[in-house]
Amino acid sequence: MSIPPSQVVSPPIFYWGTPVVLISTENEDGTANIAPMSSAWWLGNRCMLGLGAISQTTINLIRTKQCVLNLASDDMARSVNALARTTGSKGVLTATEGMGYLYFKRMNGYKYVPNKFEHSGLTPAASDLVQPPRIAECPAQMEAELKGVYEMVQDAENKGFIALEVQVLRTHVHENIRMAGHANRIDPDKWHPLIMSFQELYGLARKKTSESILARINEEEYRPFSNPVDDEVLTEEEV
Repeated sequence: MSIPPSQVVSPPIFYWGTPVVLISTENEDGTANIAPMSSAWWLGNRCMLGLGAISQTTINLIRTKQCVLNLASDDMARSVNALARTTGSKGVLTATEGMGYLYFKRMNGYKYVPNKFEHSGLTPAASDLVQPPRIAECPAQMEAELKGVYEMVQDAENKGFIALEVQVLRTHVHENIRMAGHANRIDPDKWHPLIMSFQELYGLARKKTSESILARINEEEYRPFSNPVDDEVLTEEEV
C-alpha cells in the first residue's frame, strides 16, 4: 500500500465520523424536546455528551437529570434533517451578538419548534424508567440519567460547551437487529447506524472490511464494566 504525503491543515470542525444521536428530554412544561447531535461516545454503561451550555437539551437534562439516547439508522436521514436546524429554545428568536451559540443558531437559520415529534414525523414511545419518551423509529433507545457535568474549554476565551456524563439504565432495541441465539447481543451485520462526518450524513458499508481481532473476546467479558443483565431481558433459551 502506498502512503500519500501528509499536509498541515486547520479544519474549522473536527467531526471525523460518529453516530447520530437523537436526545429526547422533557421541557419545563412537560412537553418533549428532541435534539440531533453526534458529539457522543461510550465507555462501559456511561456516555459522554458534548453540548452547548445554553441549549434546551442541556437545560432540560441538568434540571431533570433524565434523557433517552435514541440512535438513528441510516434510513432516517429525512427525520434527522427535519430536526437539524431547529431549537426548543425561544431565546433564538431574540438572540443578539454576544450570546454565543444561541446567536450562532439565529444567524444560521435555526427555527424555534415547540413540538419536535410532530415537526419530524417521529413517534413517541413511553419509557420505563425515565420521563422523556423514546423515539419508536430508532432501532436503539437508551434510557439514561445524568451523573456528571463538566465545563469544557475552560482555558479559552470563548466558552459555552458542556460535557455531560450519563448512565444508561435500560436499553431497548428493535428485534431485527438482535443477534440470533443471544439474549443481549446486537448483530453488527444488521445494525446500520447513521453517521455524521463533517456535517454530511453517511451509512456504514454493509459488510465487514476484515476480521476484527478484538471481536474474538466474548462480549460478556465486558459485563463488569457495564450494567447487570436486566430482568426484562429474555433468556437465551427464550430468544
